[in-house]
Amino acid sequence: MKLSRAEFERIVQRAIRRIPEEIRRHLDNVVITVQDRPDPALLEELGFSPEDPPLGVYTGVPLNERSATEPPLYPDTIYIFKRPLEEMCASREELEEEIEITVVHEVAHFLGIDEERLIELGYE
Repeated sequence: MKLSRAEFERIVQRAIRRIPEEIRRHLDNVVITVQDRPDPALLEELGFSPEDPPLGVYTGVPLNERSATEPPLYPDTIYIFKRPLEEMCASREELEEEIEITVVHEVAHFLGIDEERLIELGYE
């Protein structure tokens, strides 16, 4: 299932707007960007294989690990990877659902929620 870049980005923005305001307000200083595929260096750094790339990645210092006196040196970034998401989905409906799950998943990492807790919450 393939979408234009503009349509894909609209779905990502819609997924962000669906996040409750009390969480969304913390995203003001988080860059959320769409890339076609993860950079090979990022895959290597995070231990992913090019054959099984992530759908999204959060880079930065999670909110629950931040120092009140030392702000992060670099901005937090959430990457949403267009091609891996498109390749795994057979329909537009499925793609929209997976984009939303991926956005929520990466925002959860920004908030400091780990993989185990995400699985408990139904976000695998």
